[in-house]
Amino acid sequence: MSGLEPFGARLRRAMDERGPLCVGIDPHASLLAEWGLNDDVGGLERFSRTVVEAVADRVAVLKPQSAFFERFGSRGVAVLEKSVAEARAAGALVVMDAKRGDIGSTMAAYAESFLHKDAPLFSDALTVSPYLGYGSLSPAVALARESGAGLFVLALTSNPEGGEVQHAVRSDGRNVGATMLAHLAAENTGEGPLGSFGAVVGATLGDLSTYDLDINGPLLAPGIGAQGAKPADLPAVFGAAVRNVVPNVSRGVLRHGPDTVALRDAAERFAEEIRQSVTSS
Repeated sequence: MSGLEPFGARLRRAMDERGPLCVGIDPHASLLAEWGLNDDVGGLERFSRTVVEAVADRVAVLKPQSAFFERFGSRGVAVLEKSVAEARAAGALVVMDAKRGDIGSTMAAYAESFLHKDAPLFSDALTVSPYLGYGSLSPAVALARESGAGLFVLALTSNPEGGEVQHAVRSDGRNVGATMLAHLAAENTGEGPLGSFGAVVGATLGDLSTYDLDINGPLLAPGIGAQGAKPADLPAVFGAAVRNVVPNVSRGVLRHGPDTVALRDAAERFAEEIRQSVTSS
């Protein structure tokens, strides 16, 4: 299979040219209502199309949340397919937020759904859950390498429940979250200018200096905006790894819809604040 240039290289270039902002596409029922849209496939399609038209030609990354499309069945998935294709055509990289995780042939099938170059939902990267063991992700790792795509592995998430798994201490004295970061650093060894295998690390977690975030890969950081984290917080949270952070903003941008100019202006404000925070650190 003929692949693209590695995701990490494409992401580094997009971040340098457009700034590191990732805008989520999260068409949950309450946002559809705020936009004056019906909670149906028509509302879903208008919402997603509006976000793509407003920002896909200027932000580095768009991150659709697959669940909010899947809940409408096959017609919702068709909207997702179209949104992914249109976002990529406009120059944005697409991270599919599907958090897939399984073993063997099932994990391979999930990987083929999102990471095979000919798949209708082919995305530049996919979020995955490693909590059946990091090795369970091997089919996704292999196909991502082959196709030039990437992965974002759940490592240190901001939800309170995550700690009972991610902070659990292994027999070697290292906790599970740190173990996932170490696996990713190994995947990215020797890659440049940036590896293609990233971690999901919450921007709301405060000082993470006890973790080695230097994985030579991107750090997808949810929590900016509605969840309480600010762009100015990023250097304190991520330290020397801040240049590789991809801050995700969803509601902070989306609440300005359905006006495309307002959406675009909100995204550009966040992008500029993040750029200033990262470059001044």
